Amino acid sequence: MSGIYIHIPFCKKACHYCDFHFSTSLKYADEMVEAICKEIKMKKDRITGQVGSIYLGGGTPSILSQVALQKIFDAINHTFPVDANAEITIETNPDDLTARKLKELKQLPVNRFSVGIQSFYDEDLIWMNRAHQAREAEDCIRRSQDAGFENLTLDLIYGYPLLTDQKWLNNIQKAIELEVPHISAYALTVEPRTALAHAIKNKKQSPVNDNQSAAQFVILMDKLVAAGFEHYEISNFAKPGHHAVHNTNYWKGVDYIGIGPSAHGFDGRNRYMNPANNALYIETLEKNKLPESVEELSLNDRFNEYIMTSMRTIWGIDLQKINTDFGKDFLEETKHNLKSFEDKDWLLMDGNNICLSQNGKLFADHIASELFIVEND
Repeated sequence: MSGIYIHIPFCKKACHYCDFHFSTSLKYADEMVEAICKEIKMKKDRITGQVGSIYLGGGTPSILSQVALQKIFDAINHTFPVDANAEITIETNPDDLTARKLKELKQLPVNRFSVGIQSFYDEDLIWMNRAHQAREAEDCIRRSQDAGFENLTLDLIYGYPLLTDQKWLNNIQKAIELEVPHISAYALTVEPRTALAHAIKNKKQSPVNDNQSAAQFVILMDKLVAAGFEHYEISNFAKPGHHAVHNTNYWKGVDYIGIGPSAHGFDGRNRYMNPANNALYIETLEKNKLPESVEELSLNDRFNEYIMTSMRTIWGIDLQKINTDFGKDFLEETKHNLKSFEDKDWLLMDGNNICLSQNGKLFADHIASELFIVEND
């Protein structure tokens, strides 16, 4: 079933490492919500079947009021047929999940939280310029569970200078003890035009150490798998039955629509992109026009995207699917490119299915890039 992604471009603070599109001013929040609702209605024909997942990301969607969020859900439900068992996720920050906020969220159709914990150490959160404190991170999870929200995923970050291996182990152990069914963990990357990139350039911060990131990724895999989590995508771990429906659909190439400034959508052949500009987004919709641009994906583009996303998952790539969807030439080229990895302990091969071994996961991007087809004459 199709998915809907909605980008809410507001945050309390700018995290030093973040390059997502957002604003720390809520001045035009009402106008933004109206524009989002209008875009939803204008894309009525983009989904013909039922909606199986809705994901509110950002930014920090939980910063919006109950009334604003309800308007968005009303627009969705009046426009699309939403499956009764649809996964409906909202990204939240720990400082937003007060008892009052949880009571408000209980009135909405939300059934899954994605909580931006990042670390359980105050000094790390200060270094990241996060809006919450370590104690709030733990308390908000327990408070959410007590309120009946048990389908939780929390985000952690590793590979930054302050994070020793012991602190990283402690962060993972704390997440396990909180009994959340899903954990996402990301290596810190230094994105251009962020406060972190500027600080590193001016030698006010140490650069990211790739060896540290790799070692902490191995710690992460070992610790969570031993605790009963399935490592089903490079950055994602879940207890049985708790794979993220929405994100899994991304990796499996299921179509989805993107709503909100900077949001992307995908229909299987084309990618649709909204501008990362709040004013332009609102103004365009006020003129009854969609603010999107369209990227027509060539057969090569679609093949490379399939390789890039599939190789990150436990399902891997399917040679039979390559033959069926892309043709014999792509299949033969893929088999040829795979030969360079035959002597390395990087791949697990089971008939037509090929996925990454634990060692291979350390080189996921490199392996995928070697399987890309640049041109196909």
